[in-house]
Amino acid sequence: MKTPWMKLAAIGAGSLLAMTACSPSAQEDTADAEDADSDTITVGIKYDQPGLGFREGDNDPTGFDVDVAKAVLSEMGYEEDQIEWEESPTPQRENMLENGQVDMIFATYSITEERAERVDFAGPYFMAGQDILVRADDEDITGPEDLNGRNLCSVSGSTPAQNVKDMYADEVELVEQDGYTECLTFLQSGQVDAVTTDDIILAGLAAADEYADEFKVVGNPFSEEPYGVGLPRDSDDTCESVNEAIETLRDDGTIDELLADNTEGVDYEANAELNDDLEVITCGDVAGSLDEDQEE
Repeated sequence: MKTPWMKLAAIGAGSLLAMTACSPSAQEDTADAEDADSDTITVGIKYDQPGLGFREGDNDPTGFDVDVAKAVLSEMGYEEDQIEWEESPTPQRENMLENGQVDMIFATYSITEERAERVDFAGPYFMAGQDILVRADDEDITGPEDLNGRNLCSVSGSTPAQNVKDMYADEVELVEQDGYTECLTFLQSGQVDAVTTDDIILAGLAAADEYADEFKVVGNPFSEEPYGVGLPRDSDDTCESVNEAIETLRDDGTIDELLADNTEGVDYEANAELNDDLEVITCGDVAGSLDEDQEE
């Protein structure tokens, strides 16, 4: 079965590639991967998502997104000491790309039509699914439909909580916080009944030592969340280089290995059907490609 994200790479590929090759933006790509010999590159990541993007103080960042970023940039010719890491909170990601604070973002960054109006994307390199985190003794919440009349926490600027309200539980009360740590504090204290975001993020949070045995992931994913690499607008050349690196890392099993390394000891398995056949989208017109796919 092909999902929209499996089919997207084939939509208008020839014409879009032709436009990319001759467009001014392709020639003026500011983050040209071919200049990796001497340049540093600034990469936005999360600092508060154990297992995905996590950093304390001056320690090296860790997590799946971090490791994928290193592997992609290695394929593009960068050494690790050329990478400068920058925290990229969810509400600030588009602004950071638009303002030139970062060159690219690997930060559980789901590709959406709304975001593609402001930034470009490469990838996706992974397909997550939205799920729910509850207290370990909660047997009442087994899916999004059970959230009516309850308080649900998610991070400001992210899409998951609004998805629940729009599609599954229109009487849920949404509570937004700046980060997932704050959401877990609210869940611990009973100020909210659940936290929602992508399943792999929730699995990482639940596995952290300070929350041992306190929470559980419901395990009933109800969306597709394609994790892309955020880029500034008109970054077609860099997008092509990133996509080539992602395809190489997927084909040789590196991405699967990095995922296993970062979810070791956690009761989590990626959706094989979605990820085994996942293909990168065509660079140059993400929003247009999304529109075309929805019309089919």
